[in-house]
Amino acid sequence: MGRGPPAVLALWMLFLSLAQANFAPHFFDNGAGSTNGNMALFSLPEDTPVGSHVYTLNGTDPEGDPVSYHISFNPSARSVFSVDPNLGNITLIEELDREREDEIEAIISISDGLNLVAEKVTILVTDANDEAPRFIQEPYVVQVPEDTPSGSSLARVRAVDRDTGSAGSVTYFLKNPHPSEFSVDRHSGVLRLQAGATLDFEKARAHFLTVVAKDGGGKLRGADVVLSATTEVTVNVEDVQDMAPVFVGTPYYGYVYEDTLPGSEVLTVVAMDGDRGKPNRVLYSLVNGSDGAFEINETSGAISVTQSPSQLRREVYELHVQVTEVSSAGTPAAQAMVPVTIRIVDLNNHPPTFYGESGPQNRFELSMYEHPPQGEILRGLKITVNDSDQGANAKFNLRLVGPGGIFRVVPQTVLNEAQVTIIVENSAAIDFEKFKVLTFKLLAIEVSTPEKFSSTADVVIQLLDTNDNVPKFTSHYYVARIPENAPGGSNVLAVTAVDPDTGPWGEVKYSIYGSGADLFLIHPSSGIIYTQPWASLDAEGTARYNFYVKAEDMEGRYSLAEVFITLLDVNDHYPQFGKSVQEKIMVLGSPVKIEATDQDAEEPNNLLDYSITHAEPANVFDINTHTGEIWLKNSIRSLDALHNITPSGDRTWSLEVQAKDRGSPSFSTTALLKIDIVDTEMLSRGPMAAFLMQTKENPMKAVGVLAGIMAIIVALTVLISTATFWRNKKSNKVQPVRRVLRKRPSPAPHSIRIEWLKFRRTKAADKFVLKEAPPNENCNNNSRGSTPPPQAPAPPPPPSTAPSMGQAPWTVPTVSGSLGPQQPQQPSPKPRAVAKRKAVGSPVQSALVSELRQKFEKKNLHSKAYF
Repeated sequence: MGRGPPAVLALWMLFLSLAQANFAPHFFDNGAGSTNGNMALFSLPEDTPVGSHVYTLNGTDPEGDPVSYHISFNPSARSVFSVDPNLGNITLIEELDREREDEIEAIISISDGLNLVAEKVTILVTDANDEAPRFIQEPYVVQVPEDTPSGSSLARVRAVDRDTGSAGSVTYFLKNPHPSEFSVDRHSGVLRLQAGATLDFEKARAHFLTVVAKDGGGKLRGADVVLSATTEVTVNVEDVQDMAPVFVGTPYYGYVYEDTLPGSEVLTVVAMDGDRGKPNRVLYSLVNGSDGAFEINETSGAISVTQSPSQLRREVYELHVQVTEVSSAGTPAAQAMVPVTIRIVDLNNHPPTFYGESGPQNRFELSMYEHPPQGEILRGLKITVNDSDQGANAKFNLRLVGPGGIFRVVPQTVLNEAQVTIIVENSAAIDFEKFKVLTFKLLAIEVSTPEKFSSTADVVIQLLDTNDNVPKFTSHYYVARIPENAPGGSNVLAVTAVDPDTGPWGEVKYSIYGSGADLFLIHPSSGIIYTQPWASLDAEGTARYNFYVKAEDMEGRYSLAEVFITLLDVNDHYPQFGKSVQEKIMVLGSPVKIEATDQDAEEPNNLLDYSITHAEPANVFDINTHTGEIWLKNSIRSLDALHNITPSGDRTWSLEVQAKDRGSPSFSTTALLKIDIVDTEMLSRGPMAAFLMQTKENPMKAVGVLAGIMAIIVALTVLISTATFWRNKKSNKVQPVRRVLRKRPSPAPHSIRIEWLKFRRTKAADKFVLKEAPPNENCNNNSRGSTPPPQAPAPPPPPSTAPSMGQAPWTVPTVSGSLGPQQPQQPSPKPRAVAKRKAVGSPVQSALVSELRQKFEKKNLHSKAYF
């Protein structure tokens, strides 16, 4: 009992401490399917309207304090929901799209003012049927031969639906399939030719089908919806040779009038190969029924009467005309036969009249694609023309009045009645881009009647477009200019091409190619040409680019244009000196020159101005702003004047020279120039001193000049040695042969021969002298010693009666001696004196002269001249 009050006091203190503690609030976890709590396993359809109350956050605080609610999202994600902080109501504020975002992450929190509890939750977005099927690989155009077996697969269409479940499943069916030769597999989309169905090029050259793709349906905003899409499939039928010839304009009626002359044309039957794609040539013939009264032209089908109408025994003739195809190999092929009725009449009281399917009609309309095949028949026009008269009175011509040369009408001449056929003659003129509507008048006018009855009917043809045009550029050449410092991705120019076709066929896609297109791109639809994002243009490297741009439509038809792009130069290079420090030698009175270069491509960016920025002293040199030539001021004319300015007596000056370009902004560069100044006295010491002084700043120049001189000397030495060698080699082939014959002096009567010899020698031999050649294997020398070769004879002295023993012997070369040029000599004395002197000369001289004379006389028998 004594310890009771302290225990009670302790319990009371524990209660007070527990009463003062504050516990954190928390959310209620109500599980999946609940619309309040902590959003655990919460999902939301994607078609929930914006502004809808979709959930309620619910929680409590252990102390019963009021709580507030908050919701936040990742900064990179959308804020899809908002929450009422007091009530916890969550509202949708952004539209949901499961195909783009199928789950949303958020952070929800609850706070009692002191404690904050946050939880990360994931909200699942469930699918709604909000996506329609979409066909891919459009357009669908199929080429099918007309003999394709029934049940064959022709093509496959395919559509995709991005929804899930049944809403994403796609089934296919044909719109308005009855009657139709085609079917489509509802699951695979395979288009087939139905069992038992056949294609016929002659009946229909193309089939246009509408395929519907439908999804499996689903909920959208609370309602069950089914979405679908359609596409057009064009089935072009290709022709094969499977049809017999077909007569055009049947039935045939002809009339023979009383005044018809024999040989006159009654009517013309026209037949064509039933296969329009690749028609064969046809020939006509009469089988029976003419009784010899009619004949037919086998190529034109014109039927003519061969007898006078008075000789015809019947009023009506039933002829049978046969037409036979001729194959490409020249052999007969398919045949057809048609009856032709010819009546004998003689009245004229009805004009020609045009009929349609429902009776008389004066306007016929038709829709057709542009540029049909040459020779195609306009089958949509059901026109019949009739003249109720008989014979020649019912004969009339048909012709089309309107744009000429586009269509022709068959038959052109009609008797009584005919089916009017209009045939394509100029496919190129049937152009949707030129004419949306073609209008003609069909004129029927009687041929032979005085009344010339006639009638007209309007033919209106609505043209449908096809892809028959090539995109064309507005210009064959495009020229653009762009600064070289343009950043990557800059627009250069826009090219434009126009395709006159309509719909998808008129859409143009652009591309570029060529060796100069590497740095450029083109927008495929707008035609804007721009630089590559990484492109770095440089006018100094490549200033011009040339490439081709291509405009192409959806079927590959294209045209080209040429693009020329010129880079505009920007001042982006500094001037450059060859060396930052240069040395020059200035001869007193002559300038020196310093040069710099600028790598910019165009003026004025590469034009330079020179200036002296610093010199000590400053009043010694001037510089030409444009050429860079530096010279002494006019007041300095000698080295003494320089010494007065620079008492130290230095002959070397240093200048700081600046080269500045004329671009904007302008760039400049400086170089240090050291100048040695010499006067003309130093140059007068000799050319070598001047040369060494001039090459002082460039020693390699002196070395190069000396090497060049030595090379020239060596080359000349080799040339002279080679020439000497070949001359000696040639002269060694023939050496002089000297023989001395001793005879008594020749008698006087032979003086005429000596005179002749002298005459011949002065004319030809005077130009040569005998040259000595070194002995070799070809030498014929009879002397034992090294006797020198004989010299050319000197002019003889004046005539004398006695021989002169003091004169040198006169030697004459043999025929085998070599000759060379001789120095000019004095005029020779008269021939008689020479002959007399030789007659009294020494025996050696006489022997040589005699021998040479005999050789010349012998030689003269074969030739008129020795040389």
